Amino acid sequence: MDQPTPAMLSRPDGTRIAHHHSPAGTAGAGLPGVTFLGGFKSDMEGGKTLRLEAFCRAREQQFTRFDYRGHGKSSGKFEEGTIGLWLSDALAVLDEVTQGPQILVGSSMGGWIMLLAALARTDRVRGLVGVAPAPDFVVRMEGSLTPEQRNALEREGRFLRPSSYSEDPYPITRQLLEDGRKHLLLDRPIPLKVPVRILHGMLDDAVPWQLSMTLMEQLASTDVRVTFVKNGDHRLSEPAELEMLCNTVAELSAPIAA
Repeated sequence: MDQPTPAMLSRPDGTRIAHHHSPAGTAGAGLPGVTFLGGFKSDMEGGKTLRLEAFCRAREQQFTRFDYRGHGKSSGKFEEGTIGLWLSDALAVLDEVTQGPQILVGSSMGGWIMLLAALARTDRVRGLVGVAPAPDFVVRMEGSLTPEQRNALEREGRFLRPSSYSEDPYPITRQLLEDGRKHLLLDRPIPLKVPVRILHGMLDDAVPWQLSMTLMEQLASTDVRVTFVKNGDHRLSEPAELEMLCNTVAELSAPIAA
């Protein structure tokens, strides 16, 4: 089925952020909104995003999804993006598209952006759901560089990294790595006290499941639960896993609504 044309949010630098927003209905008027933050090189048309959108619409719960600049239907070039710029896109959507308290759901890199956005908007964010969250992934990426990739980075300011999800490699720039180091979280306590739920597959070959244990330890919140899926991969997009995601959002929404 064809997706509707997304709305566009104009940023001060001329970038246009594509997004879909479903307002709350009568039944969901007391529930917090849900904003989905996608992963690195992902778009807002993925299985988790669309399943969660359908779930929220059935509950008449406000739901918002969007593409960072250089992703999906938003303008801009992917290789010009950085964690700081993608964070600013997420904050613009929170500020200008969503209404009221929000639960942020962050997948992979979106889990990093989710945490940074929650720190920047403590008055708006009431809960977090991370799906294989990948805070500080630039540190691990730099540590895994081959000599050839490191030489390309020094010579050309970029290298091409193979992708497990596409035949085409994608560019990693010096700017992405250097900017990412300005936004590291796991080297100190993270002063977030909202409820946090983390879902992580133990067969994840992109983000080690042990990272979620480290994240839980660093969070100031005492209401943190981590669920490991023994046979789950990085995407956690099997029907039972999608159901678990929806149930997690519903569970986190209930006490907030009350």
